[in-house]
Amino acid sequence: MSQTKAYAALRAKDPLVPYSIERREPKDHDIVIDIKFCGICHSDIHQARDEWGGSIFPMVPGHEIAGVVAKVGAKVTGFKAGDRVGVGCMVDSCRHCGPCAEHLEQYCSEGMTGTYNARERDGVTVSQGGYSESIVVDQNYVLRIPDSVPLDAAAPLLCAGITLYSPLKHWNAGPGKQVAIIGLGGLGHMGVKIAHAMGAEVTVLSQTLKKQADAKALGADHFYATGDPGTFTALGRRFDLIINTVSAEMDWNQYLGLLNVDGTLVVLGIPGKPNPIHAFSLIGGRKSLAGSMIGGIQETQEMLDFCGSHGIAPNIEVVPIQKVNEAYERVLRSDVRYRFVIDIASLSSTPLLQDPK
Repeated sequence: MSQTKAYAALRAKDPLVPYSIERREPKDHDIVIDIKFCGICHSDIHQARDEWGGSIFPMVPGHEIAGVVAKVGAKVTGFKAGDRVGVGCMVDSCRHCGPCAEHLEQYCSEGMTGTYNARERDGVTVSQGGYSESIVVDQNYVLRIPDSVPLDAAAPLLCAGITLYSPLKHWNAGPGKQVAIIGLGGLGHMGVKIAHAMGAEVTVLSQTLKKQADAKALGADHFYATGDPGTFTALGRRFDLIINTVSAEMDWNQYLGLLNVDGTLVVLGIPGKPNPIHAFSLIGGRKSLAGSMIGGIQETQEMLDFCGSHGIAPNIEVVPIQKVNEAYERVLRSDVRYRFVIDIASLSSTPLLQDPK
């Protein structure tokens, strides 16, 4: 075991503080990664504050990890010291169920192992994430970052990027398709960039027109304010695919009304309360309401390569880890354009602390 500097939530709703964690020595198939950058995802805040329930403390968040290989196990193939690599939302899965066999490890029948706030396959060890100087991960769950993608900008691709790429690809966004993205935040802005690069005609649906100029600069063809009731009349039966990136409560029936025949509304955000759906919203056009999570390892690598070849990267603001709590509050105020990324080098000046309890 080796001691590693990190920032952790010691209890629900407490500010994150400097902390010392133990990383295992690498096994034959493991890769030791020196973390250079880690993105801040809204789900980090939910879990660090136990808003979804079941959080395990102390918790080191972070599942948008970009770094450099420091060391490889004896049986590792395809990676070597110095390689630019990433780790996303999972670090393991059962590897033998149907979804795993189909490269859909995110839907593992036995449950994927999250990069943090999860039990590893031994059922005992708690996984700890990327707000730390290093991590040890099985080679099968490590991604290669293309040279054309800067490491800091690569970090949010490991969650925000794949969360949008997966449904856009699965529901065949491309030339001739009308695609709408609900919300222009950390997820939504990636949806605009990726859908545009896939060749779809892209519309952003946001509560007001405040972000219209941003959306057009990101590649959106159209922008409408959902706060204007006339929007839902003007756009009736317009879209083949709508991706909902926001967690705010809204009437999904209204958005189903914007779908053309055989259109699909895909839910990514998780609202706090159940959302009632009327049968007539679906049957009057053979419409579908679907959900999507992240992507499997193979698809995530495909996404990284796609972004590298199309010059796609998230819009980021890099912060030292000492400002992580401030960044959390700014995320909640939507005061970032559009993803925070932690510069892990700033941990070097942080003393190792243990749980003060």
